[in-house]
Amino acid sequence: MITRLTGILNRVLEEEVRLQAGAVEYQVLVPEIVRRSVQTRVGSEITLHTIEYLEGNPQRGKIVPRLVGFLDEPEIDFFELICTVDGIGVRTALRAMVKPIRDVADIIQRQDAKQLATLPGIGGSTAERVIAKLRKKVTKFALMPARTEESVAATVEPSVLDETFDALVSVGHSEIDARRKLEKVIGTKKKFSSVEDLLFAVYEMENKA
Repeated sequence: MITRLTGILNRVLEEEVRLQAGAVEYQVLVPEIVRRSVQTRVGSEITLHTIEYLEGNPQRGKIVPRLVGFLDEPEIDFFELICTVDGIGVRTALRAMVKPIRDVADIIQRQDAKQLATLPGIGGSTAERVIAKLRKKVTKFALMPARTEESVAATVEPSVLDETFDALVSVGHSEIDARRKLEKVIGTKKKFSSVEDLLFAVYEMENKA
């Protein structure tokens, strides 16, 4: 399985890029957020984090292997999470990723179905399904700083972040308030290895305010 691909960017098309790695040119499907980021880098070397999937109908005897590329691993994680929603396939998920994953996660967490439905390929009923299934699973993405998503994973394990968010909500904080408290603590760049450590830091910061 190809998990990362580095090469010269030969072409940027509407839904894909062509990447030259040695003597081989790879066709890599990309979402709009990636296409916009690399469109001015034709002729330069870039690296994409990739996943593979099979496209087609096996009953008709036609299966085509596809590569899907992203700028970083959190984008892959978010993409795969979106694909777990009933009715959303790979192509739909790719079309929908026109905004930074932090922004989309924030929309989901705020349960803003109207705004979510404006994403390409996501209608009203699909938006409701996305919110129902993912609202409590996107906390780590909603808290990511713009284009430096890796820093969150480096300071707090995603499971610790999610559990702390749930703990704050369970004791009476609104979801928006819980997220804001966590954003402030994460902004300190300190490492937190447990829910208890992170909760202590949240309330310690609140008491100092």
